[in-house]
Order: sequence, then C-alpha cells, then structure tokens
Amino acid sequence: MRATWKGAISFGLVTIPVQLFTATEEHDIPLRQVHEKDGSRVRMRRVCEAEDAEISYQEITKGYEAPDGSMIMLSDEDLADLPLPSKKLIDVLAFVDAETIDPLMFSKAYYVGTSDRAAEKPYALLKEALTESGQIAVTKIAIRSRESLAVLRVHEDTLVLQTCLWPDEVRSAAGVTPEGDVTIRPQELQMAKSLMDMLSQDFDLSALHDEYQEALQQVIEARLQGVEPPREAEAAPTGGKVIDLMAALENSVRAAKESRGEDTGEETEAEVRTLPARKTAKKAPARKSASKKAAPARKATGSAAKKAAPSPKESGGKKTTAATKSTGRGAAKKAAAKKTAAKKTTKRASA
Repeated sequence: MRATWKGAISFGLVTIPVQLFTATEEHDIPLRQVHEKDGSRVRMRRVCEAEDAEISYQEITKGYEAPDGSMIMLSDEDLADLPLPSKKLIDVLAFVDAETIDPLMFSKAYYVGTSDRAAEKPYALLKEALTESGQIAVTKIAIRSRESLAVLRVHEDTLVLQTCLWPDEVRSAAGVTPEGDVTIRPQELQMAKSLMDMLSQDFDLSALHDEYQEALQQVIEARLQGVEPPREAEAAPTGGKVIDLMAALENSVRAAKESRGEDTGEETEAEVRTLPARKTAKKAPARKSASKKAAPARKATGSAAKKAAPSPKESGGKKTTAATKSTGRGAAKKAAAKKTAAKKTTKRASA
C-alpha cells in the first residue's frame, strides 16, 4: 500500500512521525462516453479560448479570477509554499466525545501508520488513551491542496484519520422537516419498534454487496454473447398513499417473519398489546347480543328443569324409604354369609 501523505501527529510536546494510507476504495465498472452512431470514443480536449487551439496538460496552471475580471496566476510553487502549519503536521486541537462530531461531517478516511520504529511507543500510547477514554482527537491537516478539519479515532487496533467538512460547509436542514402537527399513537410506536427489532435480528453488515454492479455486469455479459439482457420484473402497484399506518406496520412485521421462515399464525405479546382498539369494539356488540339471546334460553331451561324435577312430595317419600330399607336388608344378609363362611374355614383349619 502506497503512502499518500507523510508528516507527524503533534499533541502537546509529543510528536509522532506518521504516514497516511487511503483506507477506502470505490469499485465501479468503467463506462466510456461513445458516439451513439458508430461507437467511437468521445474525448474531452483542453482548448485555449483565446487561441482556439488544443493545449497540453503541461501548459495548464491554476488561476484566480478577480472581481474585475482579471486573472491572477498561481504556480505549483505558490501552492506548495503556503504559510500553513498543518501542511506537514496533524495538530491535535482537543479531545472530545465521539458524539460531538456529527457523522454528516465525515469525509475521506485514511489509515495512520508510523514512519519509523521510534514512533511505535507514542503511537501505541495515543491509541490506548483514545480507546480507554472513548474519545476522538480533533485535528487539522493540509492534504490534497486544501486544509481540512479531521479527527483521529481507533478502528480495529489502528489509528484512523477521518477528514471532515467544516461546520459552515454543512447546509441547514431548515424547511426540509415536515412542519405539520402529527400525533403518534402509542400502539403505532410500539409496533414500529417491533418491526425495527424484527429487521435487526441476525443482521450482518459484511454480507451486503453492490447489487447494481452485479446487474450491470449481467447486462454487459449478455451483450457480449449477443443475447437479450435480463430485465427487472415490473413492480406491482403500491396503491398510492398509506391509508392505515397500523395495518401497514402489522403487514410489515408479518412479511419480515415470513422472510425468516417464522410462524405468523401466533402473535407476539407486543403485537397483541398493540392491536387496534377498533377490532375489539367491533366484536363487543356481537357478544352482548349473543348474551341477550342466550338469557331467555337459560330461563326456559330453568323452568323446564323445575317442571321435569318432581318435588319430594310428588316423588313419594315412602318409595325412597322402602328402597333404603331394602338396601339395608341386603347388606345384612351379605354380612351374615361372610361370618358363616369364616366359621367353617376356622373349623377346617383346626381339624
């Protein structure tokens, strides 16, 4: 890996000789601009307006156009000799909590490596201090013909310098956020959180890849083979605006479960708590009406039971008494038979 910048980190009286290495790269399929008629390349040429002639890259320098229209020429030496302290120095201005810098300000990332062995101990000390404190170092650095705000932070046991936009380079969001009064029901918020939890389960960021590049490569391969390239299936119409937000959230949770192969027949406790009240309201009248209809039936059943069940007088107390006496006589006979059998057995045993 080739270093893109060499200098030193300075905080207090500590100086660490370092060099920067580009930490990220963007992969892309190179596409050329061509003439649609014959496919020939279209090239950009550098033409001098005054002479109306093409000039070489070596003849080009930088210039600043003054308000009166005059041009001030700036040579490479002028830009290289700028009286800028951060030209070869990463000067640490302060140590702050990571949340202090809005990620919206982050730009290009560079790995920070040491330039010699003497820098290894102060490098490790700074890295350990940042890790233990959970802070980042705010710095300034001149790189690629401009001075940038930057932060030093730890990533996978390595110092990373992340250039940032200046605060006044971040546009205000005024007028972007909806200004209307919106009421969020607790059920909707709870269901939204349930959906967030469902979508976050087993999420692996490293498994994501650029599907656009894959699709473009498929089209290119098809053209090379002289066949029709694959086309995306036409998306089904969504039906316009969402009418019922709660229903949309419920359907989203159900779809997330189905994509994971989970059972969607049983609702979770959170989902049961967040069911709309209107569903219960619709069922309540049906139960009331059913109970009203059932009430007369119960009354009729009760009266019928009274008619069917005879009173003690009607059933005849005498019959009941007779049955009891008959049962008593039978029990006495059985007891006497048992005693007689026991006596006979005793006599045999003695004989």
